[in-house]
Amino acid sequence: MRKIELEIAGLTSGHTSKNASYTLVLVEKDGDKRIPVVIGAFEAQAIALVLENIQPQRPLTHDLLKNIAEDFDIKVVEVNISDLVEGVFYARIKCIKDGETREIDARTSDAIALAVRFGCPIYTNEEILNVAGVTMDEVEKAEPERPQSDDDLLSDIGESTDYSALELVELEALLADAIQMEDYARAAILRDEIKRRKMS
Repeated sequence: MRKIELEIAGLTSGHTSKNASYTLVLVEKDGDKRIPVVIGAFEAQAIALVLENIQPQRPLTHDLLKNIAEDFDIKVVEVNISDLVEGVFYARIKCIKDGETREIDARTSDAIALAVRFGCPIYTNEEILNVAGVTMDEVEKAEPERPQSDDDLLSDIGESTDYSALELVELEALLADAIQMEDYARAAILRDEIKRRKMS
């Protein structure tokens, strides 16, 4: 079956009363169909940190997996969203070591968190795209709200605070503290505020 490459279009939040969930939106590289994948807050943050080029002070779980793979000379070459069963996406991670290819079963959110770290392509097939894919017209009719940017997502995952009254030196100290405490959502907010101040 023909493989179809996907790209990350963005992340949106969808809080429920019980827990926080996020939707990872994947878009067909050479088309207009989008696949929404519901993922957890941890995985959403893991993906958003890479998309925002935020380097955690200590490796997160997906960073650790990447470090182990690289240390043992395992190359992650692609992620394939291979199946859809009762609304649940299944993924496989294609790895190569010493010329031997292996495919490893994974949750789609974890597979994509690794794909963005390795810079490898994400694929699906025509069957899944036809079943789960929606066009932009369908998205706009079903969900008129503005999708969140990665910055919005990181702000939403962390506790949002108005830092406009603080001096630049105070913001930089808070940023250092946030990184030290591994509060990357707050670090993203502070980083953006510092960047905005320096540009104005």
